Amino acid sequence: MKIKAVIVDDELIAREVLRSYLTKYCPQVEILGEAENIKEAVPLIAEKQPQLVFLDVEMPFGNAFDVLEATREFSYETIFITAFSQYSLQALNKSASYYILKPIDIQELILAVNKVVESLEKKEELNRNKILLENLKLKPEKQQLILPTLQGFDVVKTEDIVRLQADGNFTQVYLTDGSKKMVCRFLKHFDDLLESPFVRVHRSHIINTGFVKSYHKSGTVMLSDDTEIEVSGSFKDNFLKVFS
Repeated sequence: MKIKAVIVDDELIAREVLRSYLTKYCPQVEILGEAENIKEAVPLIAEKQPQLVFLDVEMPFGNAFDVLEATREFSYETIFITAFSQYSLQALNKSASYYILKPIDIQELILAVNKVVESLEKKEELNRNKILLENLKLKPEKQQLILPTLQGFDVVKTEDIVRLQADGNFTQVYLTDGSKKMVCRFLKHFDDLLESPFVRVHRSHIINTGFVKSYHKSGTVMLSDDTEIEVSGSFKDNFLKVFS
């Protein structure tokens, strides 16, 4: 399928490089226009109504999230182009957004475009942009998390997660209602992503400390769902700091 797209980046050379890569390696993408700031981006998106926007995260006089806010009436997929920023990456990963780190790697670009194509072909009713904007307004413990599963995806509130357990190439996510989700991500993905009140207590376990009932000096913690989890020595100090 042919995808109508626009590029938003404040650096001319960055736009030229991206356009060149897309022409050569992603011929299914048709570039309808380019913008170098939010003032140009908003009317461009309104006029062209693209299916996909390549959006630089950091720009003068407003960032990518300002562009999303100003164009939230329009429906489109976004591939964010970003230099490394832990805050930005956490926000993007929680909303399962597509992004590429600068400098652009061709294989990462192809992969991100293919994911967008897949999403558009499946006609997924998942508004990543909306969830991202909502998360940016909320405290970490109130944010939503998109969990990719074998069947599709689930959207959960982080405050409803009791614990996470490694399961081979997957992670089992246990929720307050007693259900669990098998998620197509390694546990390390969530270790990098989740902030307080979540803490790693074992190479196979991350827990929400808000659900801790008790801790025993032998090295185990009891959660509100009566699950007993081992706290391994290498993670013990970080766990105890939460309650100090």
